[in-house]
Amino acid sequence: MAHVCSFPPLAAHNARLLILGSMPGIASLDAQQYYAHPQNQFWKILGSVLGFDPAGSYASRVQSVTEAGIAVWDVLESCVREGSLDTAIDKTSAVPNDFIAFFASHPAIRRVCFNGTAAESLFMRQVQPHLPLSLTLQYARLPSTSPANAAIRLGDKLAVWSAALRQD
Repeated sequence: MAHVCSFPPLAAHNARLLILGSMPGIASLDAQQYYAHPQNQFWKILGSVLGFDPAGSYASRVQSVTEAGIAVWDVLESCVREGSLDTAIDKTSAVPNDFIAFFASHPAIRRVCFNGTAAESLFMRQVQPHLPLSLTLQYARLPSTSPANAAIRLGDKLAVWSAALRQD
């Protein structure tokens, strides 16, 4: 089992929406980029919704997302996990990111979208109970963009993601 650590968030100060994954996979950790696995549909979906080239440079994709008022991060700061699957995360080793500080420095965020069930479950169990009661957030679980979630077609994922991202 390997001890893995997440990345800093991709977020402008005025972000209005936060997309949360669970923990970067091996391809992302190796590349030091969010959603770097070539079969992950995250950038393809966001490019379609926001109108940028999903094959563009990582820096240009990040700029397009952050300029759209969207922040990207992971629920976990670190954990022990073998491989890339969320099901391989050793829950007893999971350490969440500092969301109290994050939301304090990004006060315009009102909506949190989870990239899959694992991100939602980890957040609701390890983060949400510790957030200030004054913090009012809307939550939406979206179909995972991971290649492991091949049961849902890209077009169906795109429809759900598009509706969720356009609500803010």
